[in-house]
Amino acid sequence: MKKNQQIKKRKKMLYELMCCKEYQPMRAKELAILLQIPAGKREELHKILDLLLEEGKISINKRGRYEAVRKMEKKREREKEQETQKSEIFRKGHCYTGTFISHPRGFGFVQVEEMEGARDIFVPEEGIGSAFHGDKVQVVVTKEEKDSKRCEGTIAKVLERGMGEIVGTYEKSSGFGFVVPDNQRFLRDIFIPQGKSMNAENRDKVLVKIQDFGSRNKSPEGKVVEILGKPGEKGLDVLCVAKSHDLPMEFPEKVVNQAERIKETLNEGDFYQRLDLRDTVMVTIDGEDAKDLDDAVSLTKKGNLYYLGVHIADVSNYVQYSSALDKEALKRGTSVYLVDRVIPMLPKKLSNGICSLNAGEDRLALSCLMTIDEKGKVISHKIAETVIRVNERMSYTDVKKILLKEDETVTERYGDLVPMFFQMGELSQILRKRRKKRGSIDFDFPESKILLDDMGKPVEIYAYEHNVATELIEDFMLTANETVAEEYALLGMPFLYRTHENPDGEKMEAALSLVHQAGIKVKKAKENISPKEIQKILKELKGMDCEPFLSRLILRSMKQAKYTVDCTGHFGLAAKYYCHFTSPIRRYPDLQIHRIIKENLRGKMSEAKIKHYDQMLEEVARQSSAMERRAEEVERETVKMKKAEFMKQHIGETFEGVISGVTEWGLYVELENTVEGLVHVNTMTDDYYTYDREQYLLKGDMTKKVYAMGQKVRIRVEGADVQTKSIDFSLEREE
Repeated sequence: MKKNQQIKKRKKMLYELMCCKEYQPMRAKELAILLQIPAGKREELHKILDLLLEEGKISINKRGRYEAVRKMEKKREREKEQETQKSEIFRKGHCYTGTFISHPRGFGFVQVEEMEGARDIFVPEEGIGSAFHGDKVQVVVTKEEKDSKRCEGTIAKVLERGMGEIVGTYEKSSGFGFVVPDNQRFLRDIFIPQGKSMNAENRDKVLVKIQDFGSRNKSPEGKVVEILGKPGEKGLDVLCVAKSHDLPMEFPEKVVNQAERIKETLNEGDFYQRLDLRDTVMVTIDGEDAKDLDDAVSLTKKGNLYYLGVHIADVSNYVQYSSALDKEALKRGTSVYLVDRVIPMLPKKLSNGICSLNAGEDRLALSCLMTIDEKGKVISHKIAETVIRVNERMSYTDVKKILLKEDETVTERYGDLVPMFFQMGELSQILRKRRKKRGSIDFDFPESKILLDDMGKPVEIYAYEHNVATELIEDFMLTANETVAEEYALLGMPFLYRTHENPDGEKMEAALSLVHQAGIKVKKAKENISPKEIQKILKELKGMDCEPFLSRLILRSMKQAKYTVDCTGHFGLAAKYYCHFTSPIRRYPDLQIHRIIKENLRGKMSEAKIKHYDQMLEEVARQSSAMERRAEEVERETVKMKKAEFMKQHIGETFEGVISGVTEWGLYVELENTVEGLVHVNTMTDDYYTYDREQYLLKGDMTKKVYAMGQKVRIRVEGADVQTKSIDFSLEREE
């Protein structure tokens, strides 16, 4: 009773503090410092903050700072007013700053960040001037937005060039040459004067540095800085896409030399003050072709308690802060997994060598040792520097065969480990069920798997589905990531979190309107939809014809996850605390937080260190998020390119597919192998089809025939363009 009164008193005190006029929104760590609560005794503060949040008396803003709801309401009114001003239409004669996005057909758009609620400004061909795709520009509005007519403008000034180097095809002429850009948004050829071609031959693929962007009447001028290869060479197409996104293909000499100096074996001195787990039975579970094994798992069960160990390669032991290796890793941000190669964040000497948790080898690790009850709750945990020795290198395929009892030979081969695998399968289901209960969203889209021949040509494409083994590792890694994030958020130390904001209100409203039309009841709070509600919608969509389309539409309404220094939660996982701890070989944020964890474990997190991390983590978060976006874009582009190349071999053939998108210019149809192509409305000659914007369908004016989302159709492959990464289909005529 006395404790309840004490909590009530402290809640009142904290709420009144936040209601003061002088109070500025603070993080939990700042509140603890203000209230003079030492670092190790802040758990009660977090409990009281959680209680106030549950009661709706306080709220957390986007920066992870706490404020009273009374104050929040006034702030929201002000923000709404500012948003209304922001969302006003662009005014004629006014000048705005934004990024120019050109279109292959000659026109373009300017994306204006300061006018978030407004549409982009359309720029006709004659208004582009000397601007190129990606440039930061000033645009003057010439026509205001009226009814369905978009706002138009003319580019007045180029403030900053977006693209300094271009990949293209060299075309040789007498004494000079031109480079035709691969990027179709770069609308003009680049003139190469005599002596600046590096002796490139006709049709060579080259990288050209632009030295003069020219003007309306003068071509841009540049010099060839690298000859990438000749048409048809193995892997050249993927290399060109990677180079066009400025992906580093080689490590600088200084970085390679530093990696080479790292010893490949451990001695007893390396194990000093580490927890020795070499006698603990553990395995790695990865794809058959994986070489950078950065996580191992162990599990025992006593009574109703599971003792799960997630053991992560201690990469920070070899990559020292601010070294050449570290700077290059930060510059790259992440490993990039392309269709025919991996562009690693760290040299192979490290990623496939001493940092890889190879079976039978002593390795240094950072382990998250968790005790989990029968409901999937982590009731206690310990993070420790360890030395481990993996017993077996397992593949997802073999673990799946064991768990589903598909292959007796495989089960016999790993007989000693089989009981542990079944306990892992048991725990995985408990963790997954717990996560789903709180509202974690699972978009079940199959990934594309592309098989290439010896010359890099695509020979097979199929949908790669998740299975019980991939889910098992996913569940264990998510649990470790949440556990680590929660500990460091409660400690109030500088840290890097993986956060996911609430969905965009307007986009989600439009998606939910279509969900409602599909016959699914949607219950939504006034302001925001919850992860639980989205999960329920996806469950009800399961098996419906419109499921792929509406699931993708809901996904597109959600924001992208990113790295931040504030712990604002992860909407998609319905998690209050989340970080990336489990892949330091291939992700820089994981490597960075390993350093912070080790400083803390060793008692070296001084005020000076805290200040140091406070100053530098924001930039690490920004760079890591940007490099992740770049990697995703290159991966997506190379997959689309290989799909177009594959379908080029099947022109004239017919396939069954599902309508995955409907637009005014036609139907997008997805085949069973995940390849998507366009049936252009001009090829639908049996009727005149009108696009219904409200219901996303095309309807024949005379026949009343309807083509809608999720509908099965038979198509004929009409064409495929590797350059534009596009595939054209036509509908098979019905007999």
